[in-house]
Amino acid sequence: MRLGGTGGEMMRSAGRRVFPVLPVLLMLPALAAAEVDRGDTAWMLTATALVLFMTLPGLALFYAGLVRSRNVLSVLMQCFAIASVASLLWMVGGYSLVFDDGGAAQPVIGGLGKAFLAGVTADAVFGGYPNIPEAVFVMFQMTFAIITPALVIGAFAERMRFAAMLLFSVLWLLVVYVPVAHWVWGGGWLGGLKFLDFAGGAVVHINAGVAALVAALVLGNRRGFPATPMPPHNLPITVAGAGMLWVGWFGFNAGSAIAASGGAGMAMLVTHLAAAAGSFAWMCQEWLKFGKPSVLGIVTGMVAGLGTITPASGFVGPAGALVIGLGAGVVCFWATQYIKRRLQIDDSLDVFPVHGVGGFLGTLLTGVFGAAALGGIGHPDGRGMFVQLGVQLLGAVVTLVWSGTATWMLLKLVGAITPLRVSGEEETEGLDIALHEERGYNL
Repeated sequence: MRLGGTGGEMMRSAGRRVFPVLPVLLMLPALAAAEVDRGDTAWMLTATALVLFMTLPGLALFYAGLVRSRNVLSVLMQCFAIASVASLLWMVGGYSLVFDDGGAAQPVIGGLGKAFLAGVTADAVFGGYPNIPEAVFVMFQMTFAIITPALVIGAFAERMRFAAMLLFSVLWLLVVYVPVAHWVWGGGWLGGLKFLDFAGGAVVHINAGVAALVAALVLGNRRGFPATPMPPHNLPITVAGAGMLWVGWFGFNAGSAIAASGGAGMAMLVTHLAAAAGSFAWMCQEWLKFGKPSVLGIVTGMVAGLGTITPASGFVGPAGALVIGLGAGVVCFWATQYIKRRLQIDDSLDVFPVHGVGGFLGTLLTGVFGAAALGGIGHPDGRGMFVQLGVQLLGAVVTLVWSGTATWMLLKLVGAITPLRVSGEEETEGLDIALHEERGYNL
């Protein structure tokens, strides 16, 4: 069965249709004439809009409020540029390389049979999900390809050249995101092992988090870090962006059911509970450690809870979601403290400790709380918890190694073509003026 973020056939769901992969491939001509389900299609159109809303304006505002005022436009520009270029790359070949199998199993990478969206017409349906038009499936998956490289920019905010960022994002999407997405969701080798990643714990969050850590190390710290305080310039903007992320994440996780079903409803419920638990746990940790809870802390905890529940959202019940969310709030809080204060790595907007650590934790806990005995839907083939946990650990580690190694190589390649980092004078002046000749705020 096809598992994970492009649907969760293992989910408990009312009226959910299940199509084993091999029989479906043999039936593709017949499926092409199938009638789509209007209710499922309407929900997926909505979910797609919600996921795009997560990046524009959600993530863009979340990040823009966290940087200093002289760099706010640069972050907004980066998010918009990535949304544009990732969309075009998805059309040209990204979608095909993830989901086109050419009629045979492709364990490592897909084919180019759907390059430039060949065959994607108004009446076409995707073989694995004949309940919705393929155009909707293409667009839904495109929004995931947009937000994943956009997450990475938080690590090198305020110091990377725009041209270098754009070239790196293009290469990273094709070399890092596309293969991992195929391994997990496109019929690749991890999917064959029944690795569970409902909506992107490995594909999105481990991938982006590890890339962020490597990028922060390669580019080096901002001038003055850690001695000079670098507080967010506008927390109300960050809170507004965080609220958009919370709402948009329902499309991210519940939309990954690819149906308007009970499974989608459960995914939405557990997503919300984990976000609430993550924000509460982070707030309490901060309160205990520093004596006062902060707005920045509670919204960061929310994002940690959301990222950590993402791989598990189609497989666990409410109790599992509560534990996962609380674990995210505690573990990601201390990971952030360790990265910033002890290691003094300038991952500017805490992408790795929130998304990378949260994604890794959530991927492992999917193997625990997905068990029927703990309120989950049960593991594939009736396998035991420890067997599934081993598969989850393998998938998480492989994603970490692939993303880290490839990201380092890509940054070195881009650095040989164009300077990665702005000059010291440009960094002091701010990227808004230095790179875009615009000013977001009157200083």
